[in-house]
Amino acid sequence: MNNIDFIIFMVFTIGVVIFGCTFGRKNSTADDFTSAGRSLPGWVVGMSIFATYVSSISYIGYPGKAFTSNWNAFVFSLSIPIASYVAAKYFVPFYRRTGQVSAYSFLEEKFGPWARLYASACYLLTQIARMGSILYLLAVPMYILMGWNMHIVIVLTCVAIIIFSMVGGIRAVIWTDAIYGFMLIAGALLCLGILLFSMPEGPLQAFDIAIHAPEGNKFSLGSLGASLTESTFWVCLIYGIFINLQNYGIDQNYVQRYLTAKSDKDAKFSALFGGYLYIPVSALFFLIGTALYSYYTLHPGLPQEITAKPDYVFPFFIVNSLPIGVRGVLIASIFAAGMSTVSTSITSAATIVLEDYYKPIREKLNYDSADRQHVLVFKIASCVIGLIGIIVAIAMLSVESIIDAWWKLSSIFSGGMLGLFLLGWIPGTIKKSAALIGCIAGILLIGAITFGILPLHSYLAIVVGTTAIFLTGFLLTLLLK
Repeated sequence: MNNIDFIIFMVFTIGVVIFGCTFGRKNSTADDFTSAGRSLPGWVVGMSIFATYVSSISYIGYPGKAFTSNWNAFVFSLSIPIASYVAAKYFVPFYRRTGQVSAYSFLEEKFGPWARLYASACYLLTQIARMGSILYLLAVPMYILMGWNMHIVIVLTCVAIIIFSMVGGIRAVIWTDAIYGFMLIAGALLCLGILLFSMPEGPLQAFDIAIHAPEGNKFSLGSLGASLTESTFWVCLIYGIFINLQNYGIDQNYVQRYLTAKSDKDAKFSALFGGYLYIPVSALFFLIGTALYSYYTLHPGLPQEITAKPDYVFPFFIVNSLPIGVRGVLIASIFAAGMSTVSTSITSAATIVLEDYYKPIREKLNYDSADRQHVLVFKIASCVIGLIGIIVAIAMLSVESIIDAWWKLSSIFSGGMLGLFLLGWIPGTIKKSAALIGCIAGILLIGAITFGILPLHSYLAIVVGTTAIFLTGFLLTLLLK
């Protein structure tokens, strides 16, 4: 890595951490840390939602996926308009009306404390897996660029993010997310332009090579067959609809952002803006991966270590094919995307620990706690969750494709909790015992898919779990009545 690239990268990374910490002076209460005083403009919140969704999984994982296979995973993005519209129409007004910082307090009102704890536990597991995946991807470019030990990079990066999240709270996370969002789009467009215009016969040559690839059209969205054991077009689409409805409807990352907006109109705009912006940007990352395939078809010689790990291909190109200065900007963009999502995960998970575990326990014990204690709990939880994320990231070092690993874990750890929320939304009363039995049924089916007892693709765990919880709870209530 050239000294100029290194300086650009370090100045940006350190600058962002310092910028985030400056928001600490505006945080004096737990509400400031968890909902930013409910005063942020809609476009900032929308850019934060977008940047959180992108992360390093999109920035590195999508190009790697497109390079080694095709655009099948892009089908996931096509389901986002459905989820973001439903969120703006129904979920945002609901959460703004209740005013609860936790997305899961609603479940306790409907079914009791067990439902709130179940959903929040599923959320915490999902966020820890997400943090591990992204921290791993943040370490990849530094390993390829400078040969730095990936364990050390993971630890140092996460410690910086923990400090930034503990001091700045959600206000710092959202404003820096907005900066990250603009930067990662600019970096990706720049890289795609360099790739396409590096082709000897011009940009169209990249498309021609990809379309006529020996292994099949690289722009294919996947098989239209009816198989449920393979990653077909339909499996990815159904998975995308369910996971995105869960993200936009009940994920603490998103619900917490809806509450930070200064008005209902701004909150609805943020849900639509963040979701719709992601679609063309995700296509941009897949196009980078396809262009990388065409580029290295004409410029063979990728090291075996790189071809064995598709997630390494884009960073390898950045190191070996981009001019000085541009490399620094691109690496800073990748770090921007990753730091955005990890800081969001830490902040939202710490909020869940405070709202769904600490406060209810204090209430049960009839022990009043001061706001400064809530702030302390928030900071301690941020630190502990970040440390767990480091452990998971180190475990991820042996994963071949981070996209596959993350999608499988997110589907399994979702626990089908979307089904529980849908039961709570049904007009009338769903019996608490029916909801509990539905959750047990959903967990058993998810376990059967995870361990190969039920022959379905692991992406479908969230679909089966959600459906099982909803139908079991609904039908049992009818029978009991």
